[in-house]
Amino acid sequence: MADKRDYYDILGVDKDADEGELKSAYRKLAMKFHPDRNPDDKEAEKNFKELNEAYEVLKDGEKRAAYDRFGHAAFEQGGGGGGFEGFSQGGQGFGGFGDIFEEMFGEFMGGRGGGRGGHAGGHGADLRYNMELSLEDAFNGKKAEIRVPTSVGCEACDGTGAEDAAAPVSCGTCGGAGRVRSQSGFFTVERTCPTCQGRGTVIKDPCKVCGGAGRVHKEKTLSVTIPAGVEDGTRIRLAGEGEAGLRGAPPGDLYLFLGIRPHRFFHRDGADIHCRVPIPMTTAALGGEVEVPTIEGKLARVKIPAGTPTGHQLRLSGKGMSVMRSKSRGDMFVQVSVETPQNLTDKQKELLKEFEDAGDKKTQNPQSTGFFDKVKELWEDLKD
Repeated sequence: MADKRDYYDILGVDKDADEGELKSAYRKLAMKFHPDRNPDDKEAEKNFKELNEAYEVLKDGEKRAAYDRFGHAAFEQGGGGGGFEGFSQGGQGFGGFGDIFEEMFGEFMGGRGGGRGGHAGGHGADLRYNMELSLEDAFNGKKAEIRVPTSVGCEACDGTGAEDAAAPVSCGTCGGAGRVRSQSGFFTVERTCPTCQGRGTVIKDPCKVCGGAGRVHKEKTLSVTIPAGVEDGTRIRLAGEGEAGLRGAPPGDLYLFLGIRPHRFFHRDGADIHCRVPIPMTTAALGGEVEVPTIEGKLARVKIPAGTPTGHQLRLSGKGMSVMRSKSRGDMFVQVSVETPQNLTDKQKELLKEFEDAGDKKTQNPQSTGFFDKVKELWEDLKD
């Protein structure tokens, strides 16, 4: 993880930055590095992906706390990329730190011990599945089937781990206590029984299909429903769809982590979306109408006022993203970009020259006239 940049450095904020500062920094940089503004620029694309990854972690209180404590290592087992990934036991998403703590201190503090995934009386491991969506999928919602490699209860032994589902017998090592004691000088150390792993019982005749585990590895197919309005980083919990526990223990949960791909036209900001639209110089000067795409796949007519400058924003109320668990929608903002005509004919050049000579530059071009007047004043002051 040493090659990954610090998330705070990526966003250009201090480590004590509040939520508002994080959001403001993210918006500014997202506009700067967005693929629409930097076509075919691999470096900008890389910066945009790093920016989204950093903001996804730091805007979430739990993820930020984990990052502040452990750095990038906190997400080594739950990092980017599409598809299935393992989660630490209990679904806390802190990689292997829970396991390391358990191995070091679990025996002495009465922990369950023995590493990840299914213990005596414990749940099966939680799983993580990364799903990537288009912005249209996030707007409309989506039903999809996913295939998850996992562990399921063994049908041959009904999840008991014993041949013919026979009942387990008391462990001969610990006498059914699940723990054993050993003397070391003046100290008596109690630890989990190595024979039964703390269960207190053992299987006399293990199942030939699952080897006594009570579960087998299998890829299962699940139908999932993604609600309309989900945002990048949304987490959906599917209770009981994680790994099956050992020998009949309850299963863990499956967590869907949603990522939304950048769109070629739209940039999302919460429930609002932004779209940059080029218009001819004549339309900007004289006014008119243009048709712009909307997120629902239709066209909307936008009225352009006469004299509209580059950068002017027009608002389409209720044309933005869906809002989760609501019938309302955000707004769409159209940012106008006035296009300078190219490849003019001689006749067009002649007409433009007549247009320039016929008008009053101070009233028709107030910004450029005012700018050069100030430059002239500055130059005269320097000469004095």
